Amino acid sequence: MQAATSAIVGVHPIDAGLGAEIRGVDLSKPLDRRTGAAILDAWHRHSALIIRNQSLTDPQLIAFSRLFGELEMAPPNKSGSHWIEGYPELACISNITVNGEPVGSLGNGEAIWHTDMSFMAEPPAASLLYSLEIPRRGGATHLANMYKAYETLPGDLKRRVENRVAVHDATYTSAGEVRKKFAAFVGTTDPERAPGARHPLVRVHPATGRKALYLGRRSGASGILGETDSQLWDALWAHCGNPALTWAHEWAVGDLLIWDNRCTMHYREAFDDAERRMMHRTQTKGDAPVAA
Repeated sequence: MQAATSAIVGVHPIDAGLGAEIRGVDLSKPLDRRTGAAILDAWHRHSALIIRNQSLTDPQLIAFSRLFGELEMAPPNKSGSHWIEGYPELACISNITVNGEPVGSLGNGEAIWHTDMSFMAEPPAASLLYSLEIPRRGGATHLANMYKAYETLPGDLKRRVENRVAVHDATYTSAGEVRKKFAAFVGTTDPERAPGARHPLVRVHPATGRKALYLGRRSGASGILGETDSQLWDALWAHCGNPALTWAHEWAVGDLLIWDNRCTMHYREAFDDAERRMMHRTQTKGDAPVAA
């Protein structure tokens, strides 16, 4: 049996709207309780973490991911099978094809600003993305601090979002692909008719108690219930585009990026499809968002 890794974790805040780098840990080895607690504390304080220069097998990635909670099973591929045989917890995010068949999802295009799987009644809490192959240019992951997005809202907008509900349209993925079981809703523009969850526009984080704006994704018929036009929805998305709220992570092989879906959004830059990109992702189960 491997000895547990015990370390005084170095937590180094990123010079950006959120995030911190964790140094001094080897995640290929089990972590002792003190080290695990320090990483969790940093995650709650900074909402996103980067841990560089790791060399992880799939079982090691899965084992570390359990620090953040019970794991979700990854969505299946188009044939209904697991992306990575023997590891139903792992999703493969990749543009690589073998014999004409994709080995992963999302391809090489831009993945617009979103919160992972917010169309579900109980969206994931943590997402962990580990890099195995990266393109020479492009493919960066940008994150936005949704605590700060709420806290910095102008007074009139802050009053208007209280006790409101947003529709998280399930028709499209973050890459703009249509989910087959919701194909009948393509072209729907009325949030009242859209498939997917209804969540509070401002949610309380269950661990930190802080309020966060919770927008999900701007696609399809997503929007705010009871609004006759998109003015408020547009204003909220424009506000979240403030660079002071964001961090752009440029990938290197061996990076592990961990973000909290309850208080962040993210998007991925497009990259040249002639370049290879391979990531393995895990997610932990979350709870139904609770209104502020």
